[in-house]
Amino acid sequence: MMGWTETLRTAIAALNARRMRSALTMLGILIGIAAVMLTVGLGQGAQQQITDQISSLGSNLISVSPSQSTSSGGFRGGGSAVSTLTMQDAEMLADPQIAPDVVAVAPTSSTSGSLQSSETTWTSTVVGTVPEWLTVRAREVDTGRFFTTAEVDSSANVAVIGSETSSELFSVGSPIGQTISINGQSFTIIGVLASEGSSTTSSLDDTVLVPITTFASRLSTSSSANSVSTIYLSGKDTDSLSAAYQQVNTALLASHQVTSENADFTVTTQASLVETATSVTGILTLLLGGIAAISLLVGGIGVMNIMLVSVSERVREIGLRKALGATPGVIRRQFLVEAGILGVLGGLVGVGLGFAGAAILTPILSMTVLISIPATLIALAVSLGIGLVAGVYPASRAAKLAPIDALRSE
Repeated sequence: MMGWTETLRTAIAALNARRMRSALTMLGILIGIAAVMLTVGLGQGAQQQITDQISSLGSNLISVSPSQSTSSGGFRGGGSAVSTLTMQDAEMLADPQIAPDVVAVAPTSSTSGSLQSSETTWTSTVVGTVPEWLTVRAREVDTGRFFTTAEVDSSANVAVIGSETSSELFSVGSPIGQTISINGQSFTIIGVLASEGSSTTSSLDDTVLVPITTFASRLSTSSSANSVSTIYLSGKDTDSLSAAYQQVNTALLASHQVTSENADFTVTTQASLVETATSVTGILTLLLGGIAAISLLVGGIGVMNIMLVSVSERVREIGLRKALGATPGVIRRQFLVEAGILGVLGGLVGVGLGFAGAAILTPILSMTVLISIPATLIALAVSLGIGLVAGVYPASRAAKLAPIDALRSE
């Protein structure tokens, strides 16, 4: 009786005798495994990057912006609803009696600014805000300092710039104390922000921050100097973020005298942004993984094809073994083991290719390709399963051959 050790040795010898064919058969499986690993890894890497970028926007961030659904025909008459956010809204939300779970409020207004230093010119986003902006947006000053409440109250002509803006305007020397022109208005640079990188839409390091009062009086293009474009708020902690959201939403609905159906503002939190991003990238990952899995199926068909050819070529060998006493079960096991070896070897080489591909793609895409261990193990199990399933029909066909018919075949 032929044991498992002998079966394995014979299978390896049979595959080794047809090395090129075996390698080409494994190619479909290893490409499928590597494709599944890399597509899932790219999806998870993108999801992680988006989550990190959203988290970098601020600690427990809540943002309030004018509603995009408010149309020109939707304004109410009689001096009723406020169509834009105002400084009064920000001051109200900073009241601990109204929003006890909000610890910091930073109203902002922004515009595109034409910058000019003693060396060159540059275009950047100019933001008018308050000192609490640093806390709410979880940013730090690298050199110099941020402007103070006193400078906001006095509408001082001071500015804090991002690290990218600094390098563009000043190639040598420190920018601290230097004077720049913003849309024709002179400002003294008092600080440079620490580098933060890029968000999903723009560079966080290419910006100019000025006191919001100075922005309103000297840079604003709005007809109302009291209006703001966005109000950023920071919740006490992650657990109280939902309560802070409700407090902000309720207070603004009452203040603007509107209902949730016709609200002229939109409140969003980090949690909602992360949930949306995770949902989108999750669907994309599933779609890409499904497409990659098709190549695994193609690889399985290749294994079945090569095993059928192997059965046809080895008819006399099968007949001789049966004549010497090999049972159909032994013959069937022989071909299933060969198919299983092709599946496992293809899977292992595919895993190695997947890890190598992740290491190569990470610096090229400037994004970490996160290899999922569960997905890798599942892909390996699938590759073995495909090998075995693909070998069932050829093995059964070989096992059913009559010894006399096999021996007399040409």
